[in-house]
Amino acid sequence: MAGKNILIRHANQQDIPTIMELIYLKAEFDGCPESVEATPKKLEVDLFGEKPLAFVLLAEVDGEAIGLATYHFIYSTFLAKPGIWLDDLYVKAEHRNHKIGEALVLRLRQIAQEKGCARIDWTVAISNDRGIKFYQRLGAKIRDKVRLCRLI
Repeated sequence: MAGKNILIRHANQQDIPTIMELIYLKAEFDGCPESVEATPKKLEVDLFGEKPLAFVLLAEVDGEAIGLATYHFIYSTFLAKPGIWLDDLYVKAEHRNHKIGEALVLRLRQIAQEKGCARIDWTVAISNDRGIKFYQRLGAKIRDKVRLCRLI
């Protein structure tokens, strides 16, 4: 990968097939491909409609999309500032360890700073040792005293 240009850009409506492919690959990586309910039509409305609910950064090398970061804005009442929730971060297996994930996270950090966000939050599986080490290398603080809660 040395010498190749990494482009990080916001996805557009024409990228929906690529986004779908990367979502399926991420679900396979997470061991839950059956959980994907996303459809191109849902993504079109939710990501590129009148009021987008979330955003997608794509990582490209030589014009090929090889990774993504999906995110949306949150709000901290304690800080009285917005934040970003990183929902998915994924890089195709053959392109890992080439700073693609780092480039995606650094671009997301830049967006957070531009928008006046206090922080970026996300989850990582307890068993994902590589992911935890990767996030720590980037300066993330892993909080062990909180648990993800979900309704519905």
